[in-house]
Amino acid sequence: MSTQEVERSDVASESAVDRLPMPWWRNLRVWRWVATTLWLGVVVAHLIFLGLAFDRTRLILLMCLGLAAASIGRRRVTTVIIDWLPFAGILLLYDFTRNIAQWMGMPTHWSLAADFDHMLFGVNPTVWLQERLKQPDTPWWEVFTSVVYMSYFIIPYAAAAVLWLRNRHAWRRYAAGFLITTFVALVGYTLLPAAPPWAAARCTSEQVADYPRAPECMNQLYADDGGLLGELEPQNAGAQPYVERISARGWEVLDIHAASNLLQLGQAKANLVAAIPSLHAGLTMFLALFMWPRVRALGRTLFLGYAVAMAFTLVYTAEHYVLDILLGWGLAAAVVVGVDVVDKRLIARRNRSPVPQSV
Repeated sequence: MSTQEVERSDVASESAVDRLPMPWWRNLRVWRWVATTLWLGVVVAHLIFLGLAFDRTRLILLMCLGLAAASIGRRRVTTVIIDWLPFAGILLLYDFTRNIAQWMGMPTHWSLAADFDHMLFGVNPTVWLQERLKQPDTPWWEVFTSVVYMSYFIIPYAAAAVLWLRNRHAWRRYAAGFLITTFVALVGYTLLPAAPPWAAARCTSEQVADYPRAPECMNQLYADDGGLLGELEPQNAGAQPYVERISARGWEVLDIHAASNLLQLGQAKANLVAAIPSLHAGLTMFLALFMWPRVRALGRTLFLGYAVAMAFTLVYTAEHYVLDILLGWGLAAAVVVGVDVVDKRLIARRNRSPVPQSV
């Protein structure tokens, strides 16, 4: 056999070896599917035994485990820690500092937003909506308002996870905007504490004359004559003639009392006068505006519709005034524009930097 024939035979043998199927235990795609399946099992078990992960720490932990599983064979798993640990740490810092307003003792505004809404519309929108829509028993469609309200604790974070998998640069911009929106809202809560509609309906002007932060009247169901918001004239017979906090009522229709109880427990522990601006409205609008240039018409409709649905939910369920929502939307728009301007300047500066020439 000639030398050329031997070489051709060796090449053919090597090609045949290359075509042999890779052992499954060396296939990272297989391990990615295994890890993802195990993660889904953990999530299902969590849902069954512990319920939905509405608190931020558990939610981010579950998401990071899922992202680590989805990263196998695509990128280094350590990037999950590198990217998400600072993000989670800063949000944890926010949780520790959001009660600084209580330490500062700023006076709480009880009628500022209500007066603005009345000036803008001629009526109080929460009063107007509850007079016409609220029923004595929870209607089926309040499932929608309860789910929308609760989704705030999940969807902005889920969107961050999807962005991280698809485009880390876009994720960094989103994370920066998310954190800026959150902390600017914290400044608002600190300098301008304000009572939401449900609290105003439980207290009279005499009880809050000295601008208290947490008067005893906030713990009662209602005040005489409807409190600061006045009595309602319900169009549905049997509905209570005062503004109620009903953001958790829809879960009763689904017979998921654990979700309702968990939400009410979380609301009781939260800053009850953190109304201006509405972070619910701010972050959902931030999500809609950030995704606007990145999705098609259907995606734009869904994200913007989500922000509008959140606004309706907040007003109808007496969680926020319209003023709170408008300020939250304005904050979101300012942050999106600001992040975009800074990002473009950084890119332009990077492009102007001289490239070092090799010797």
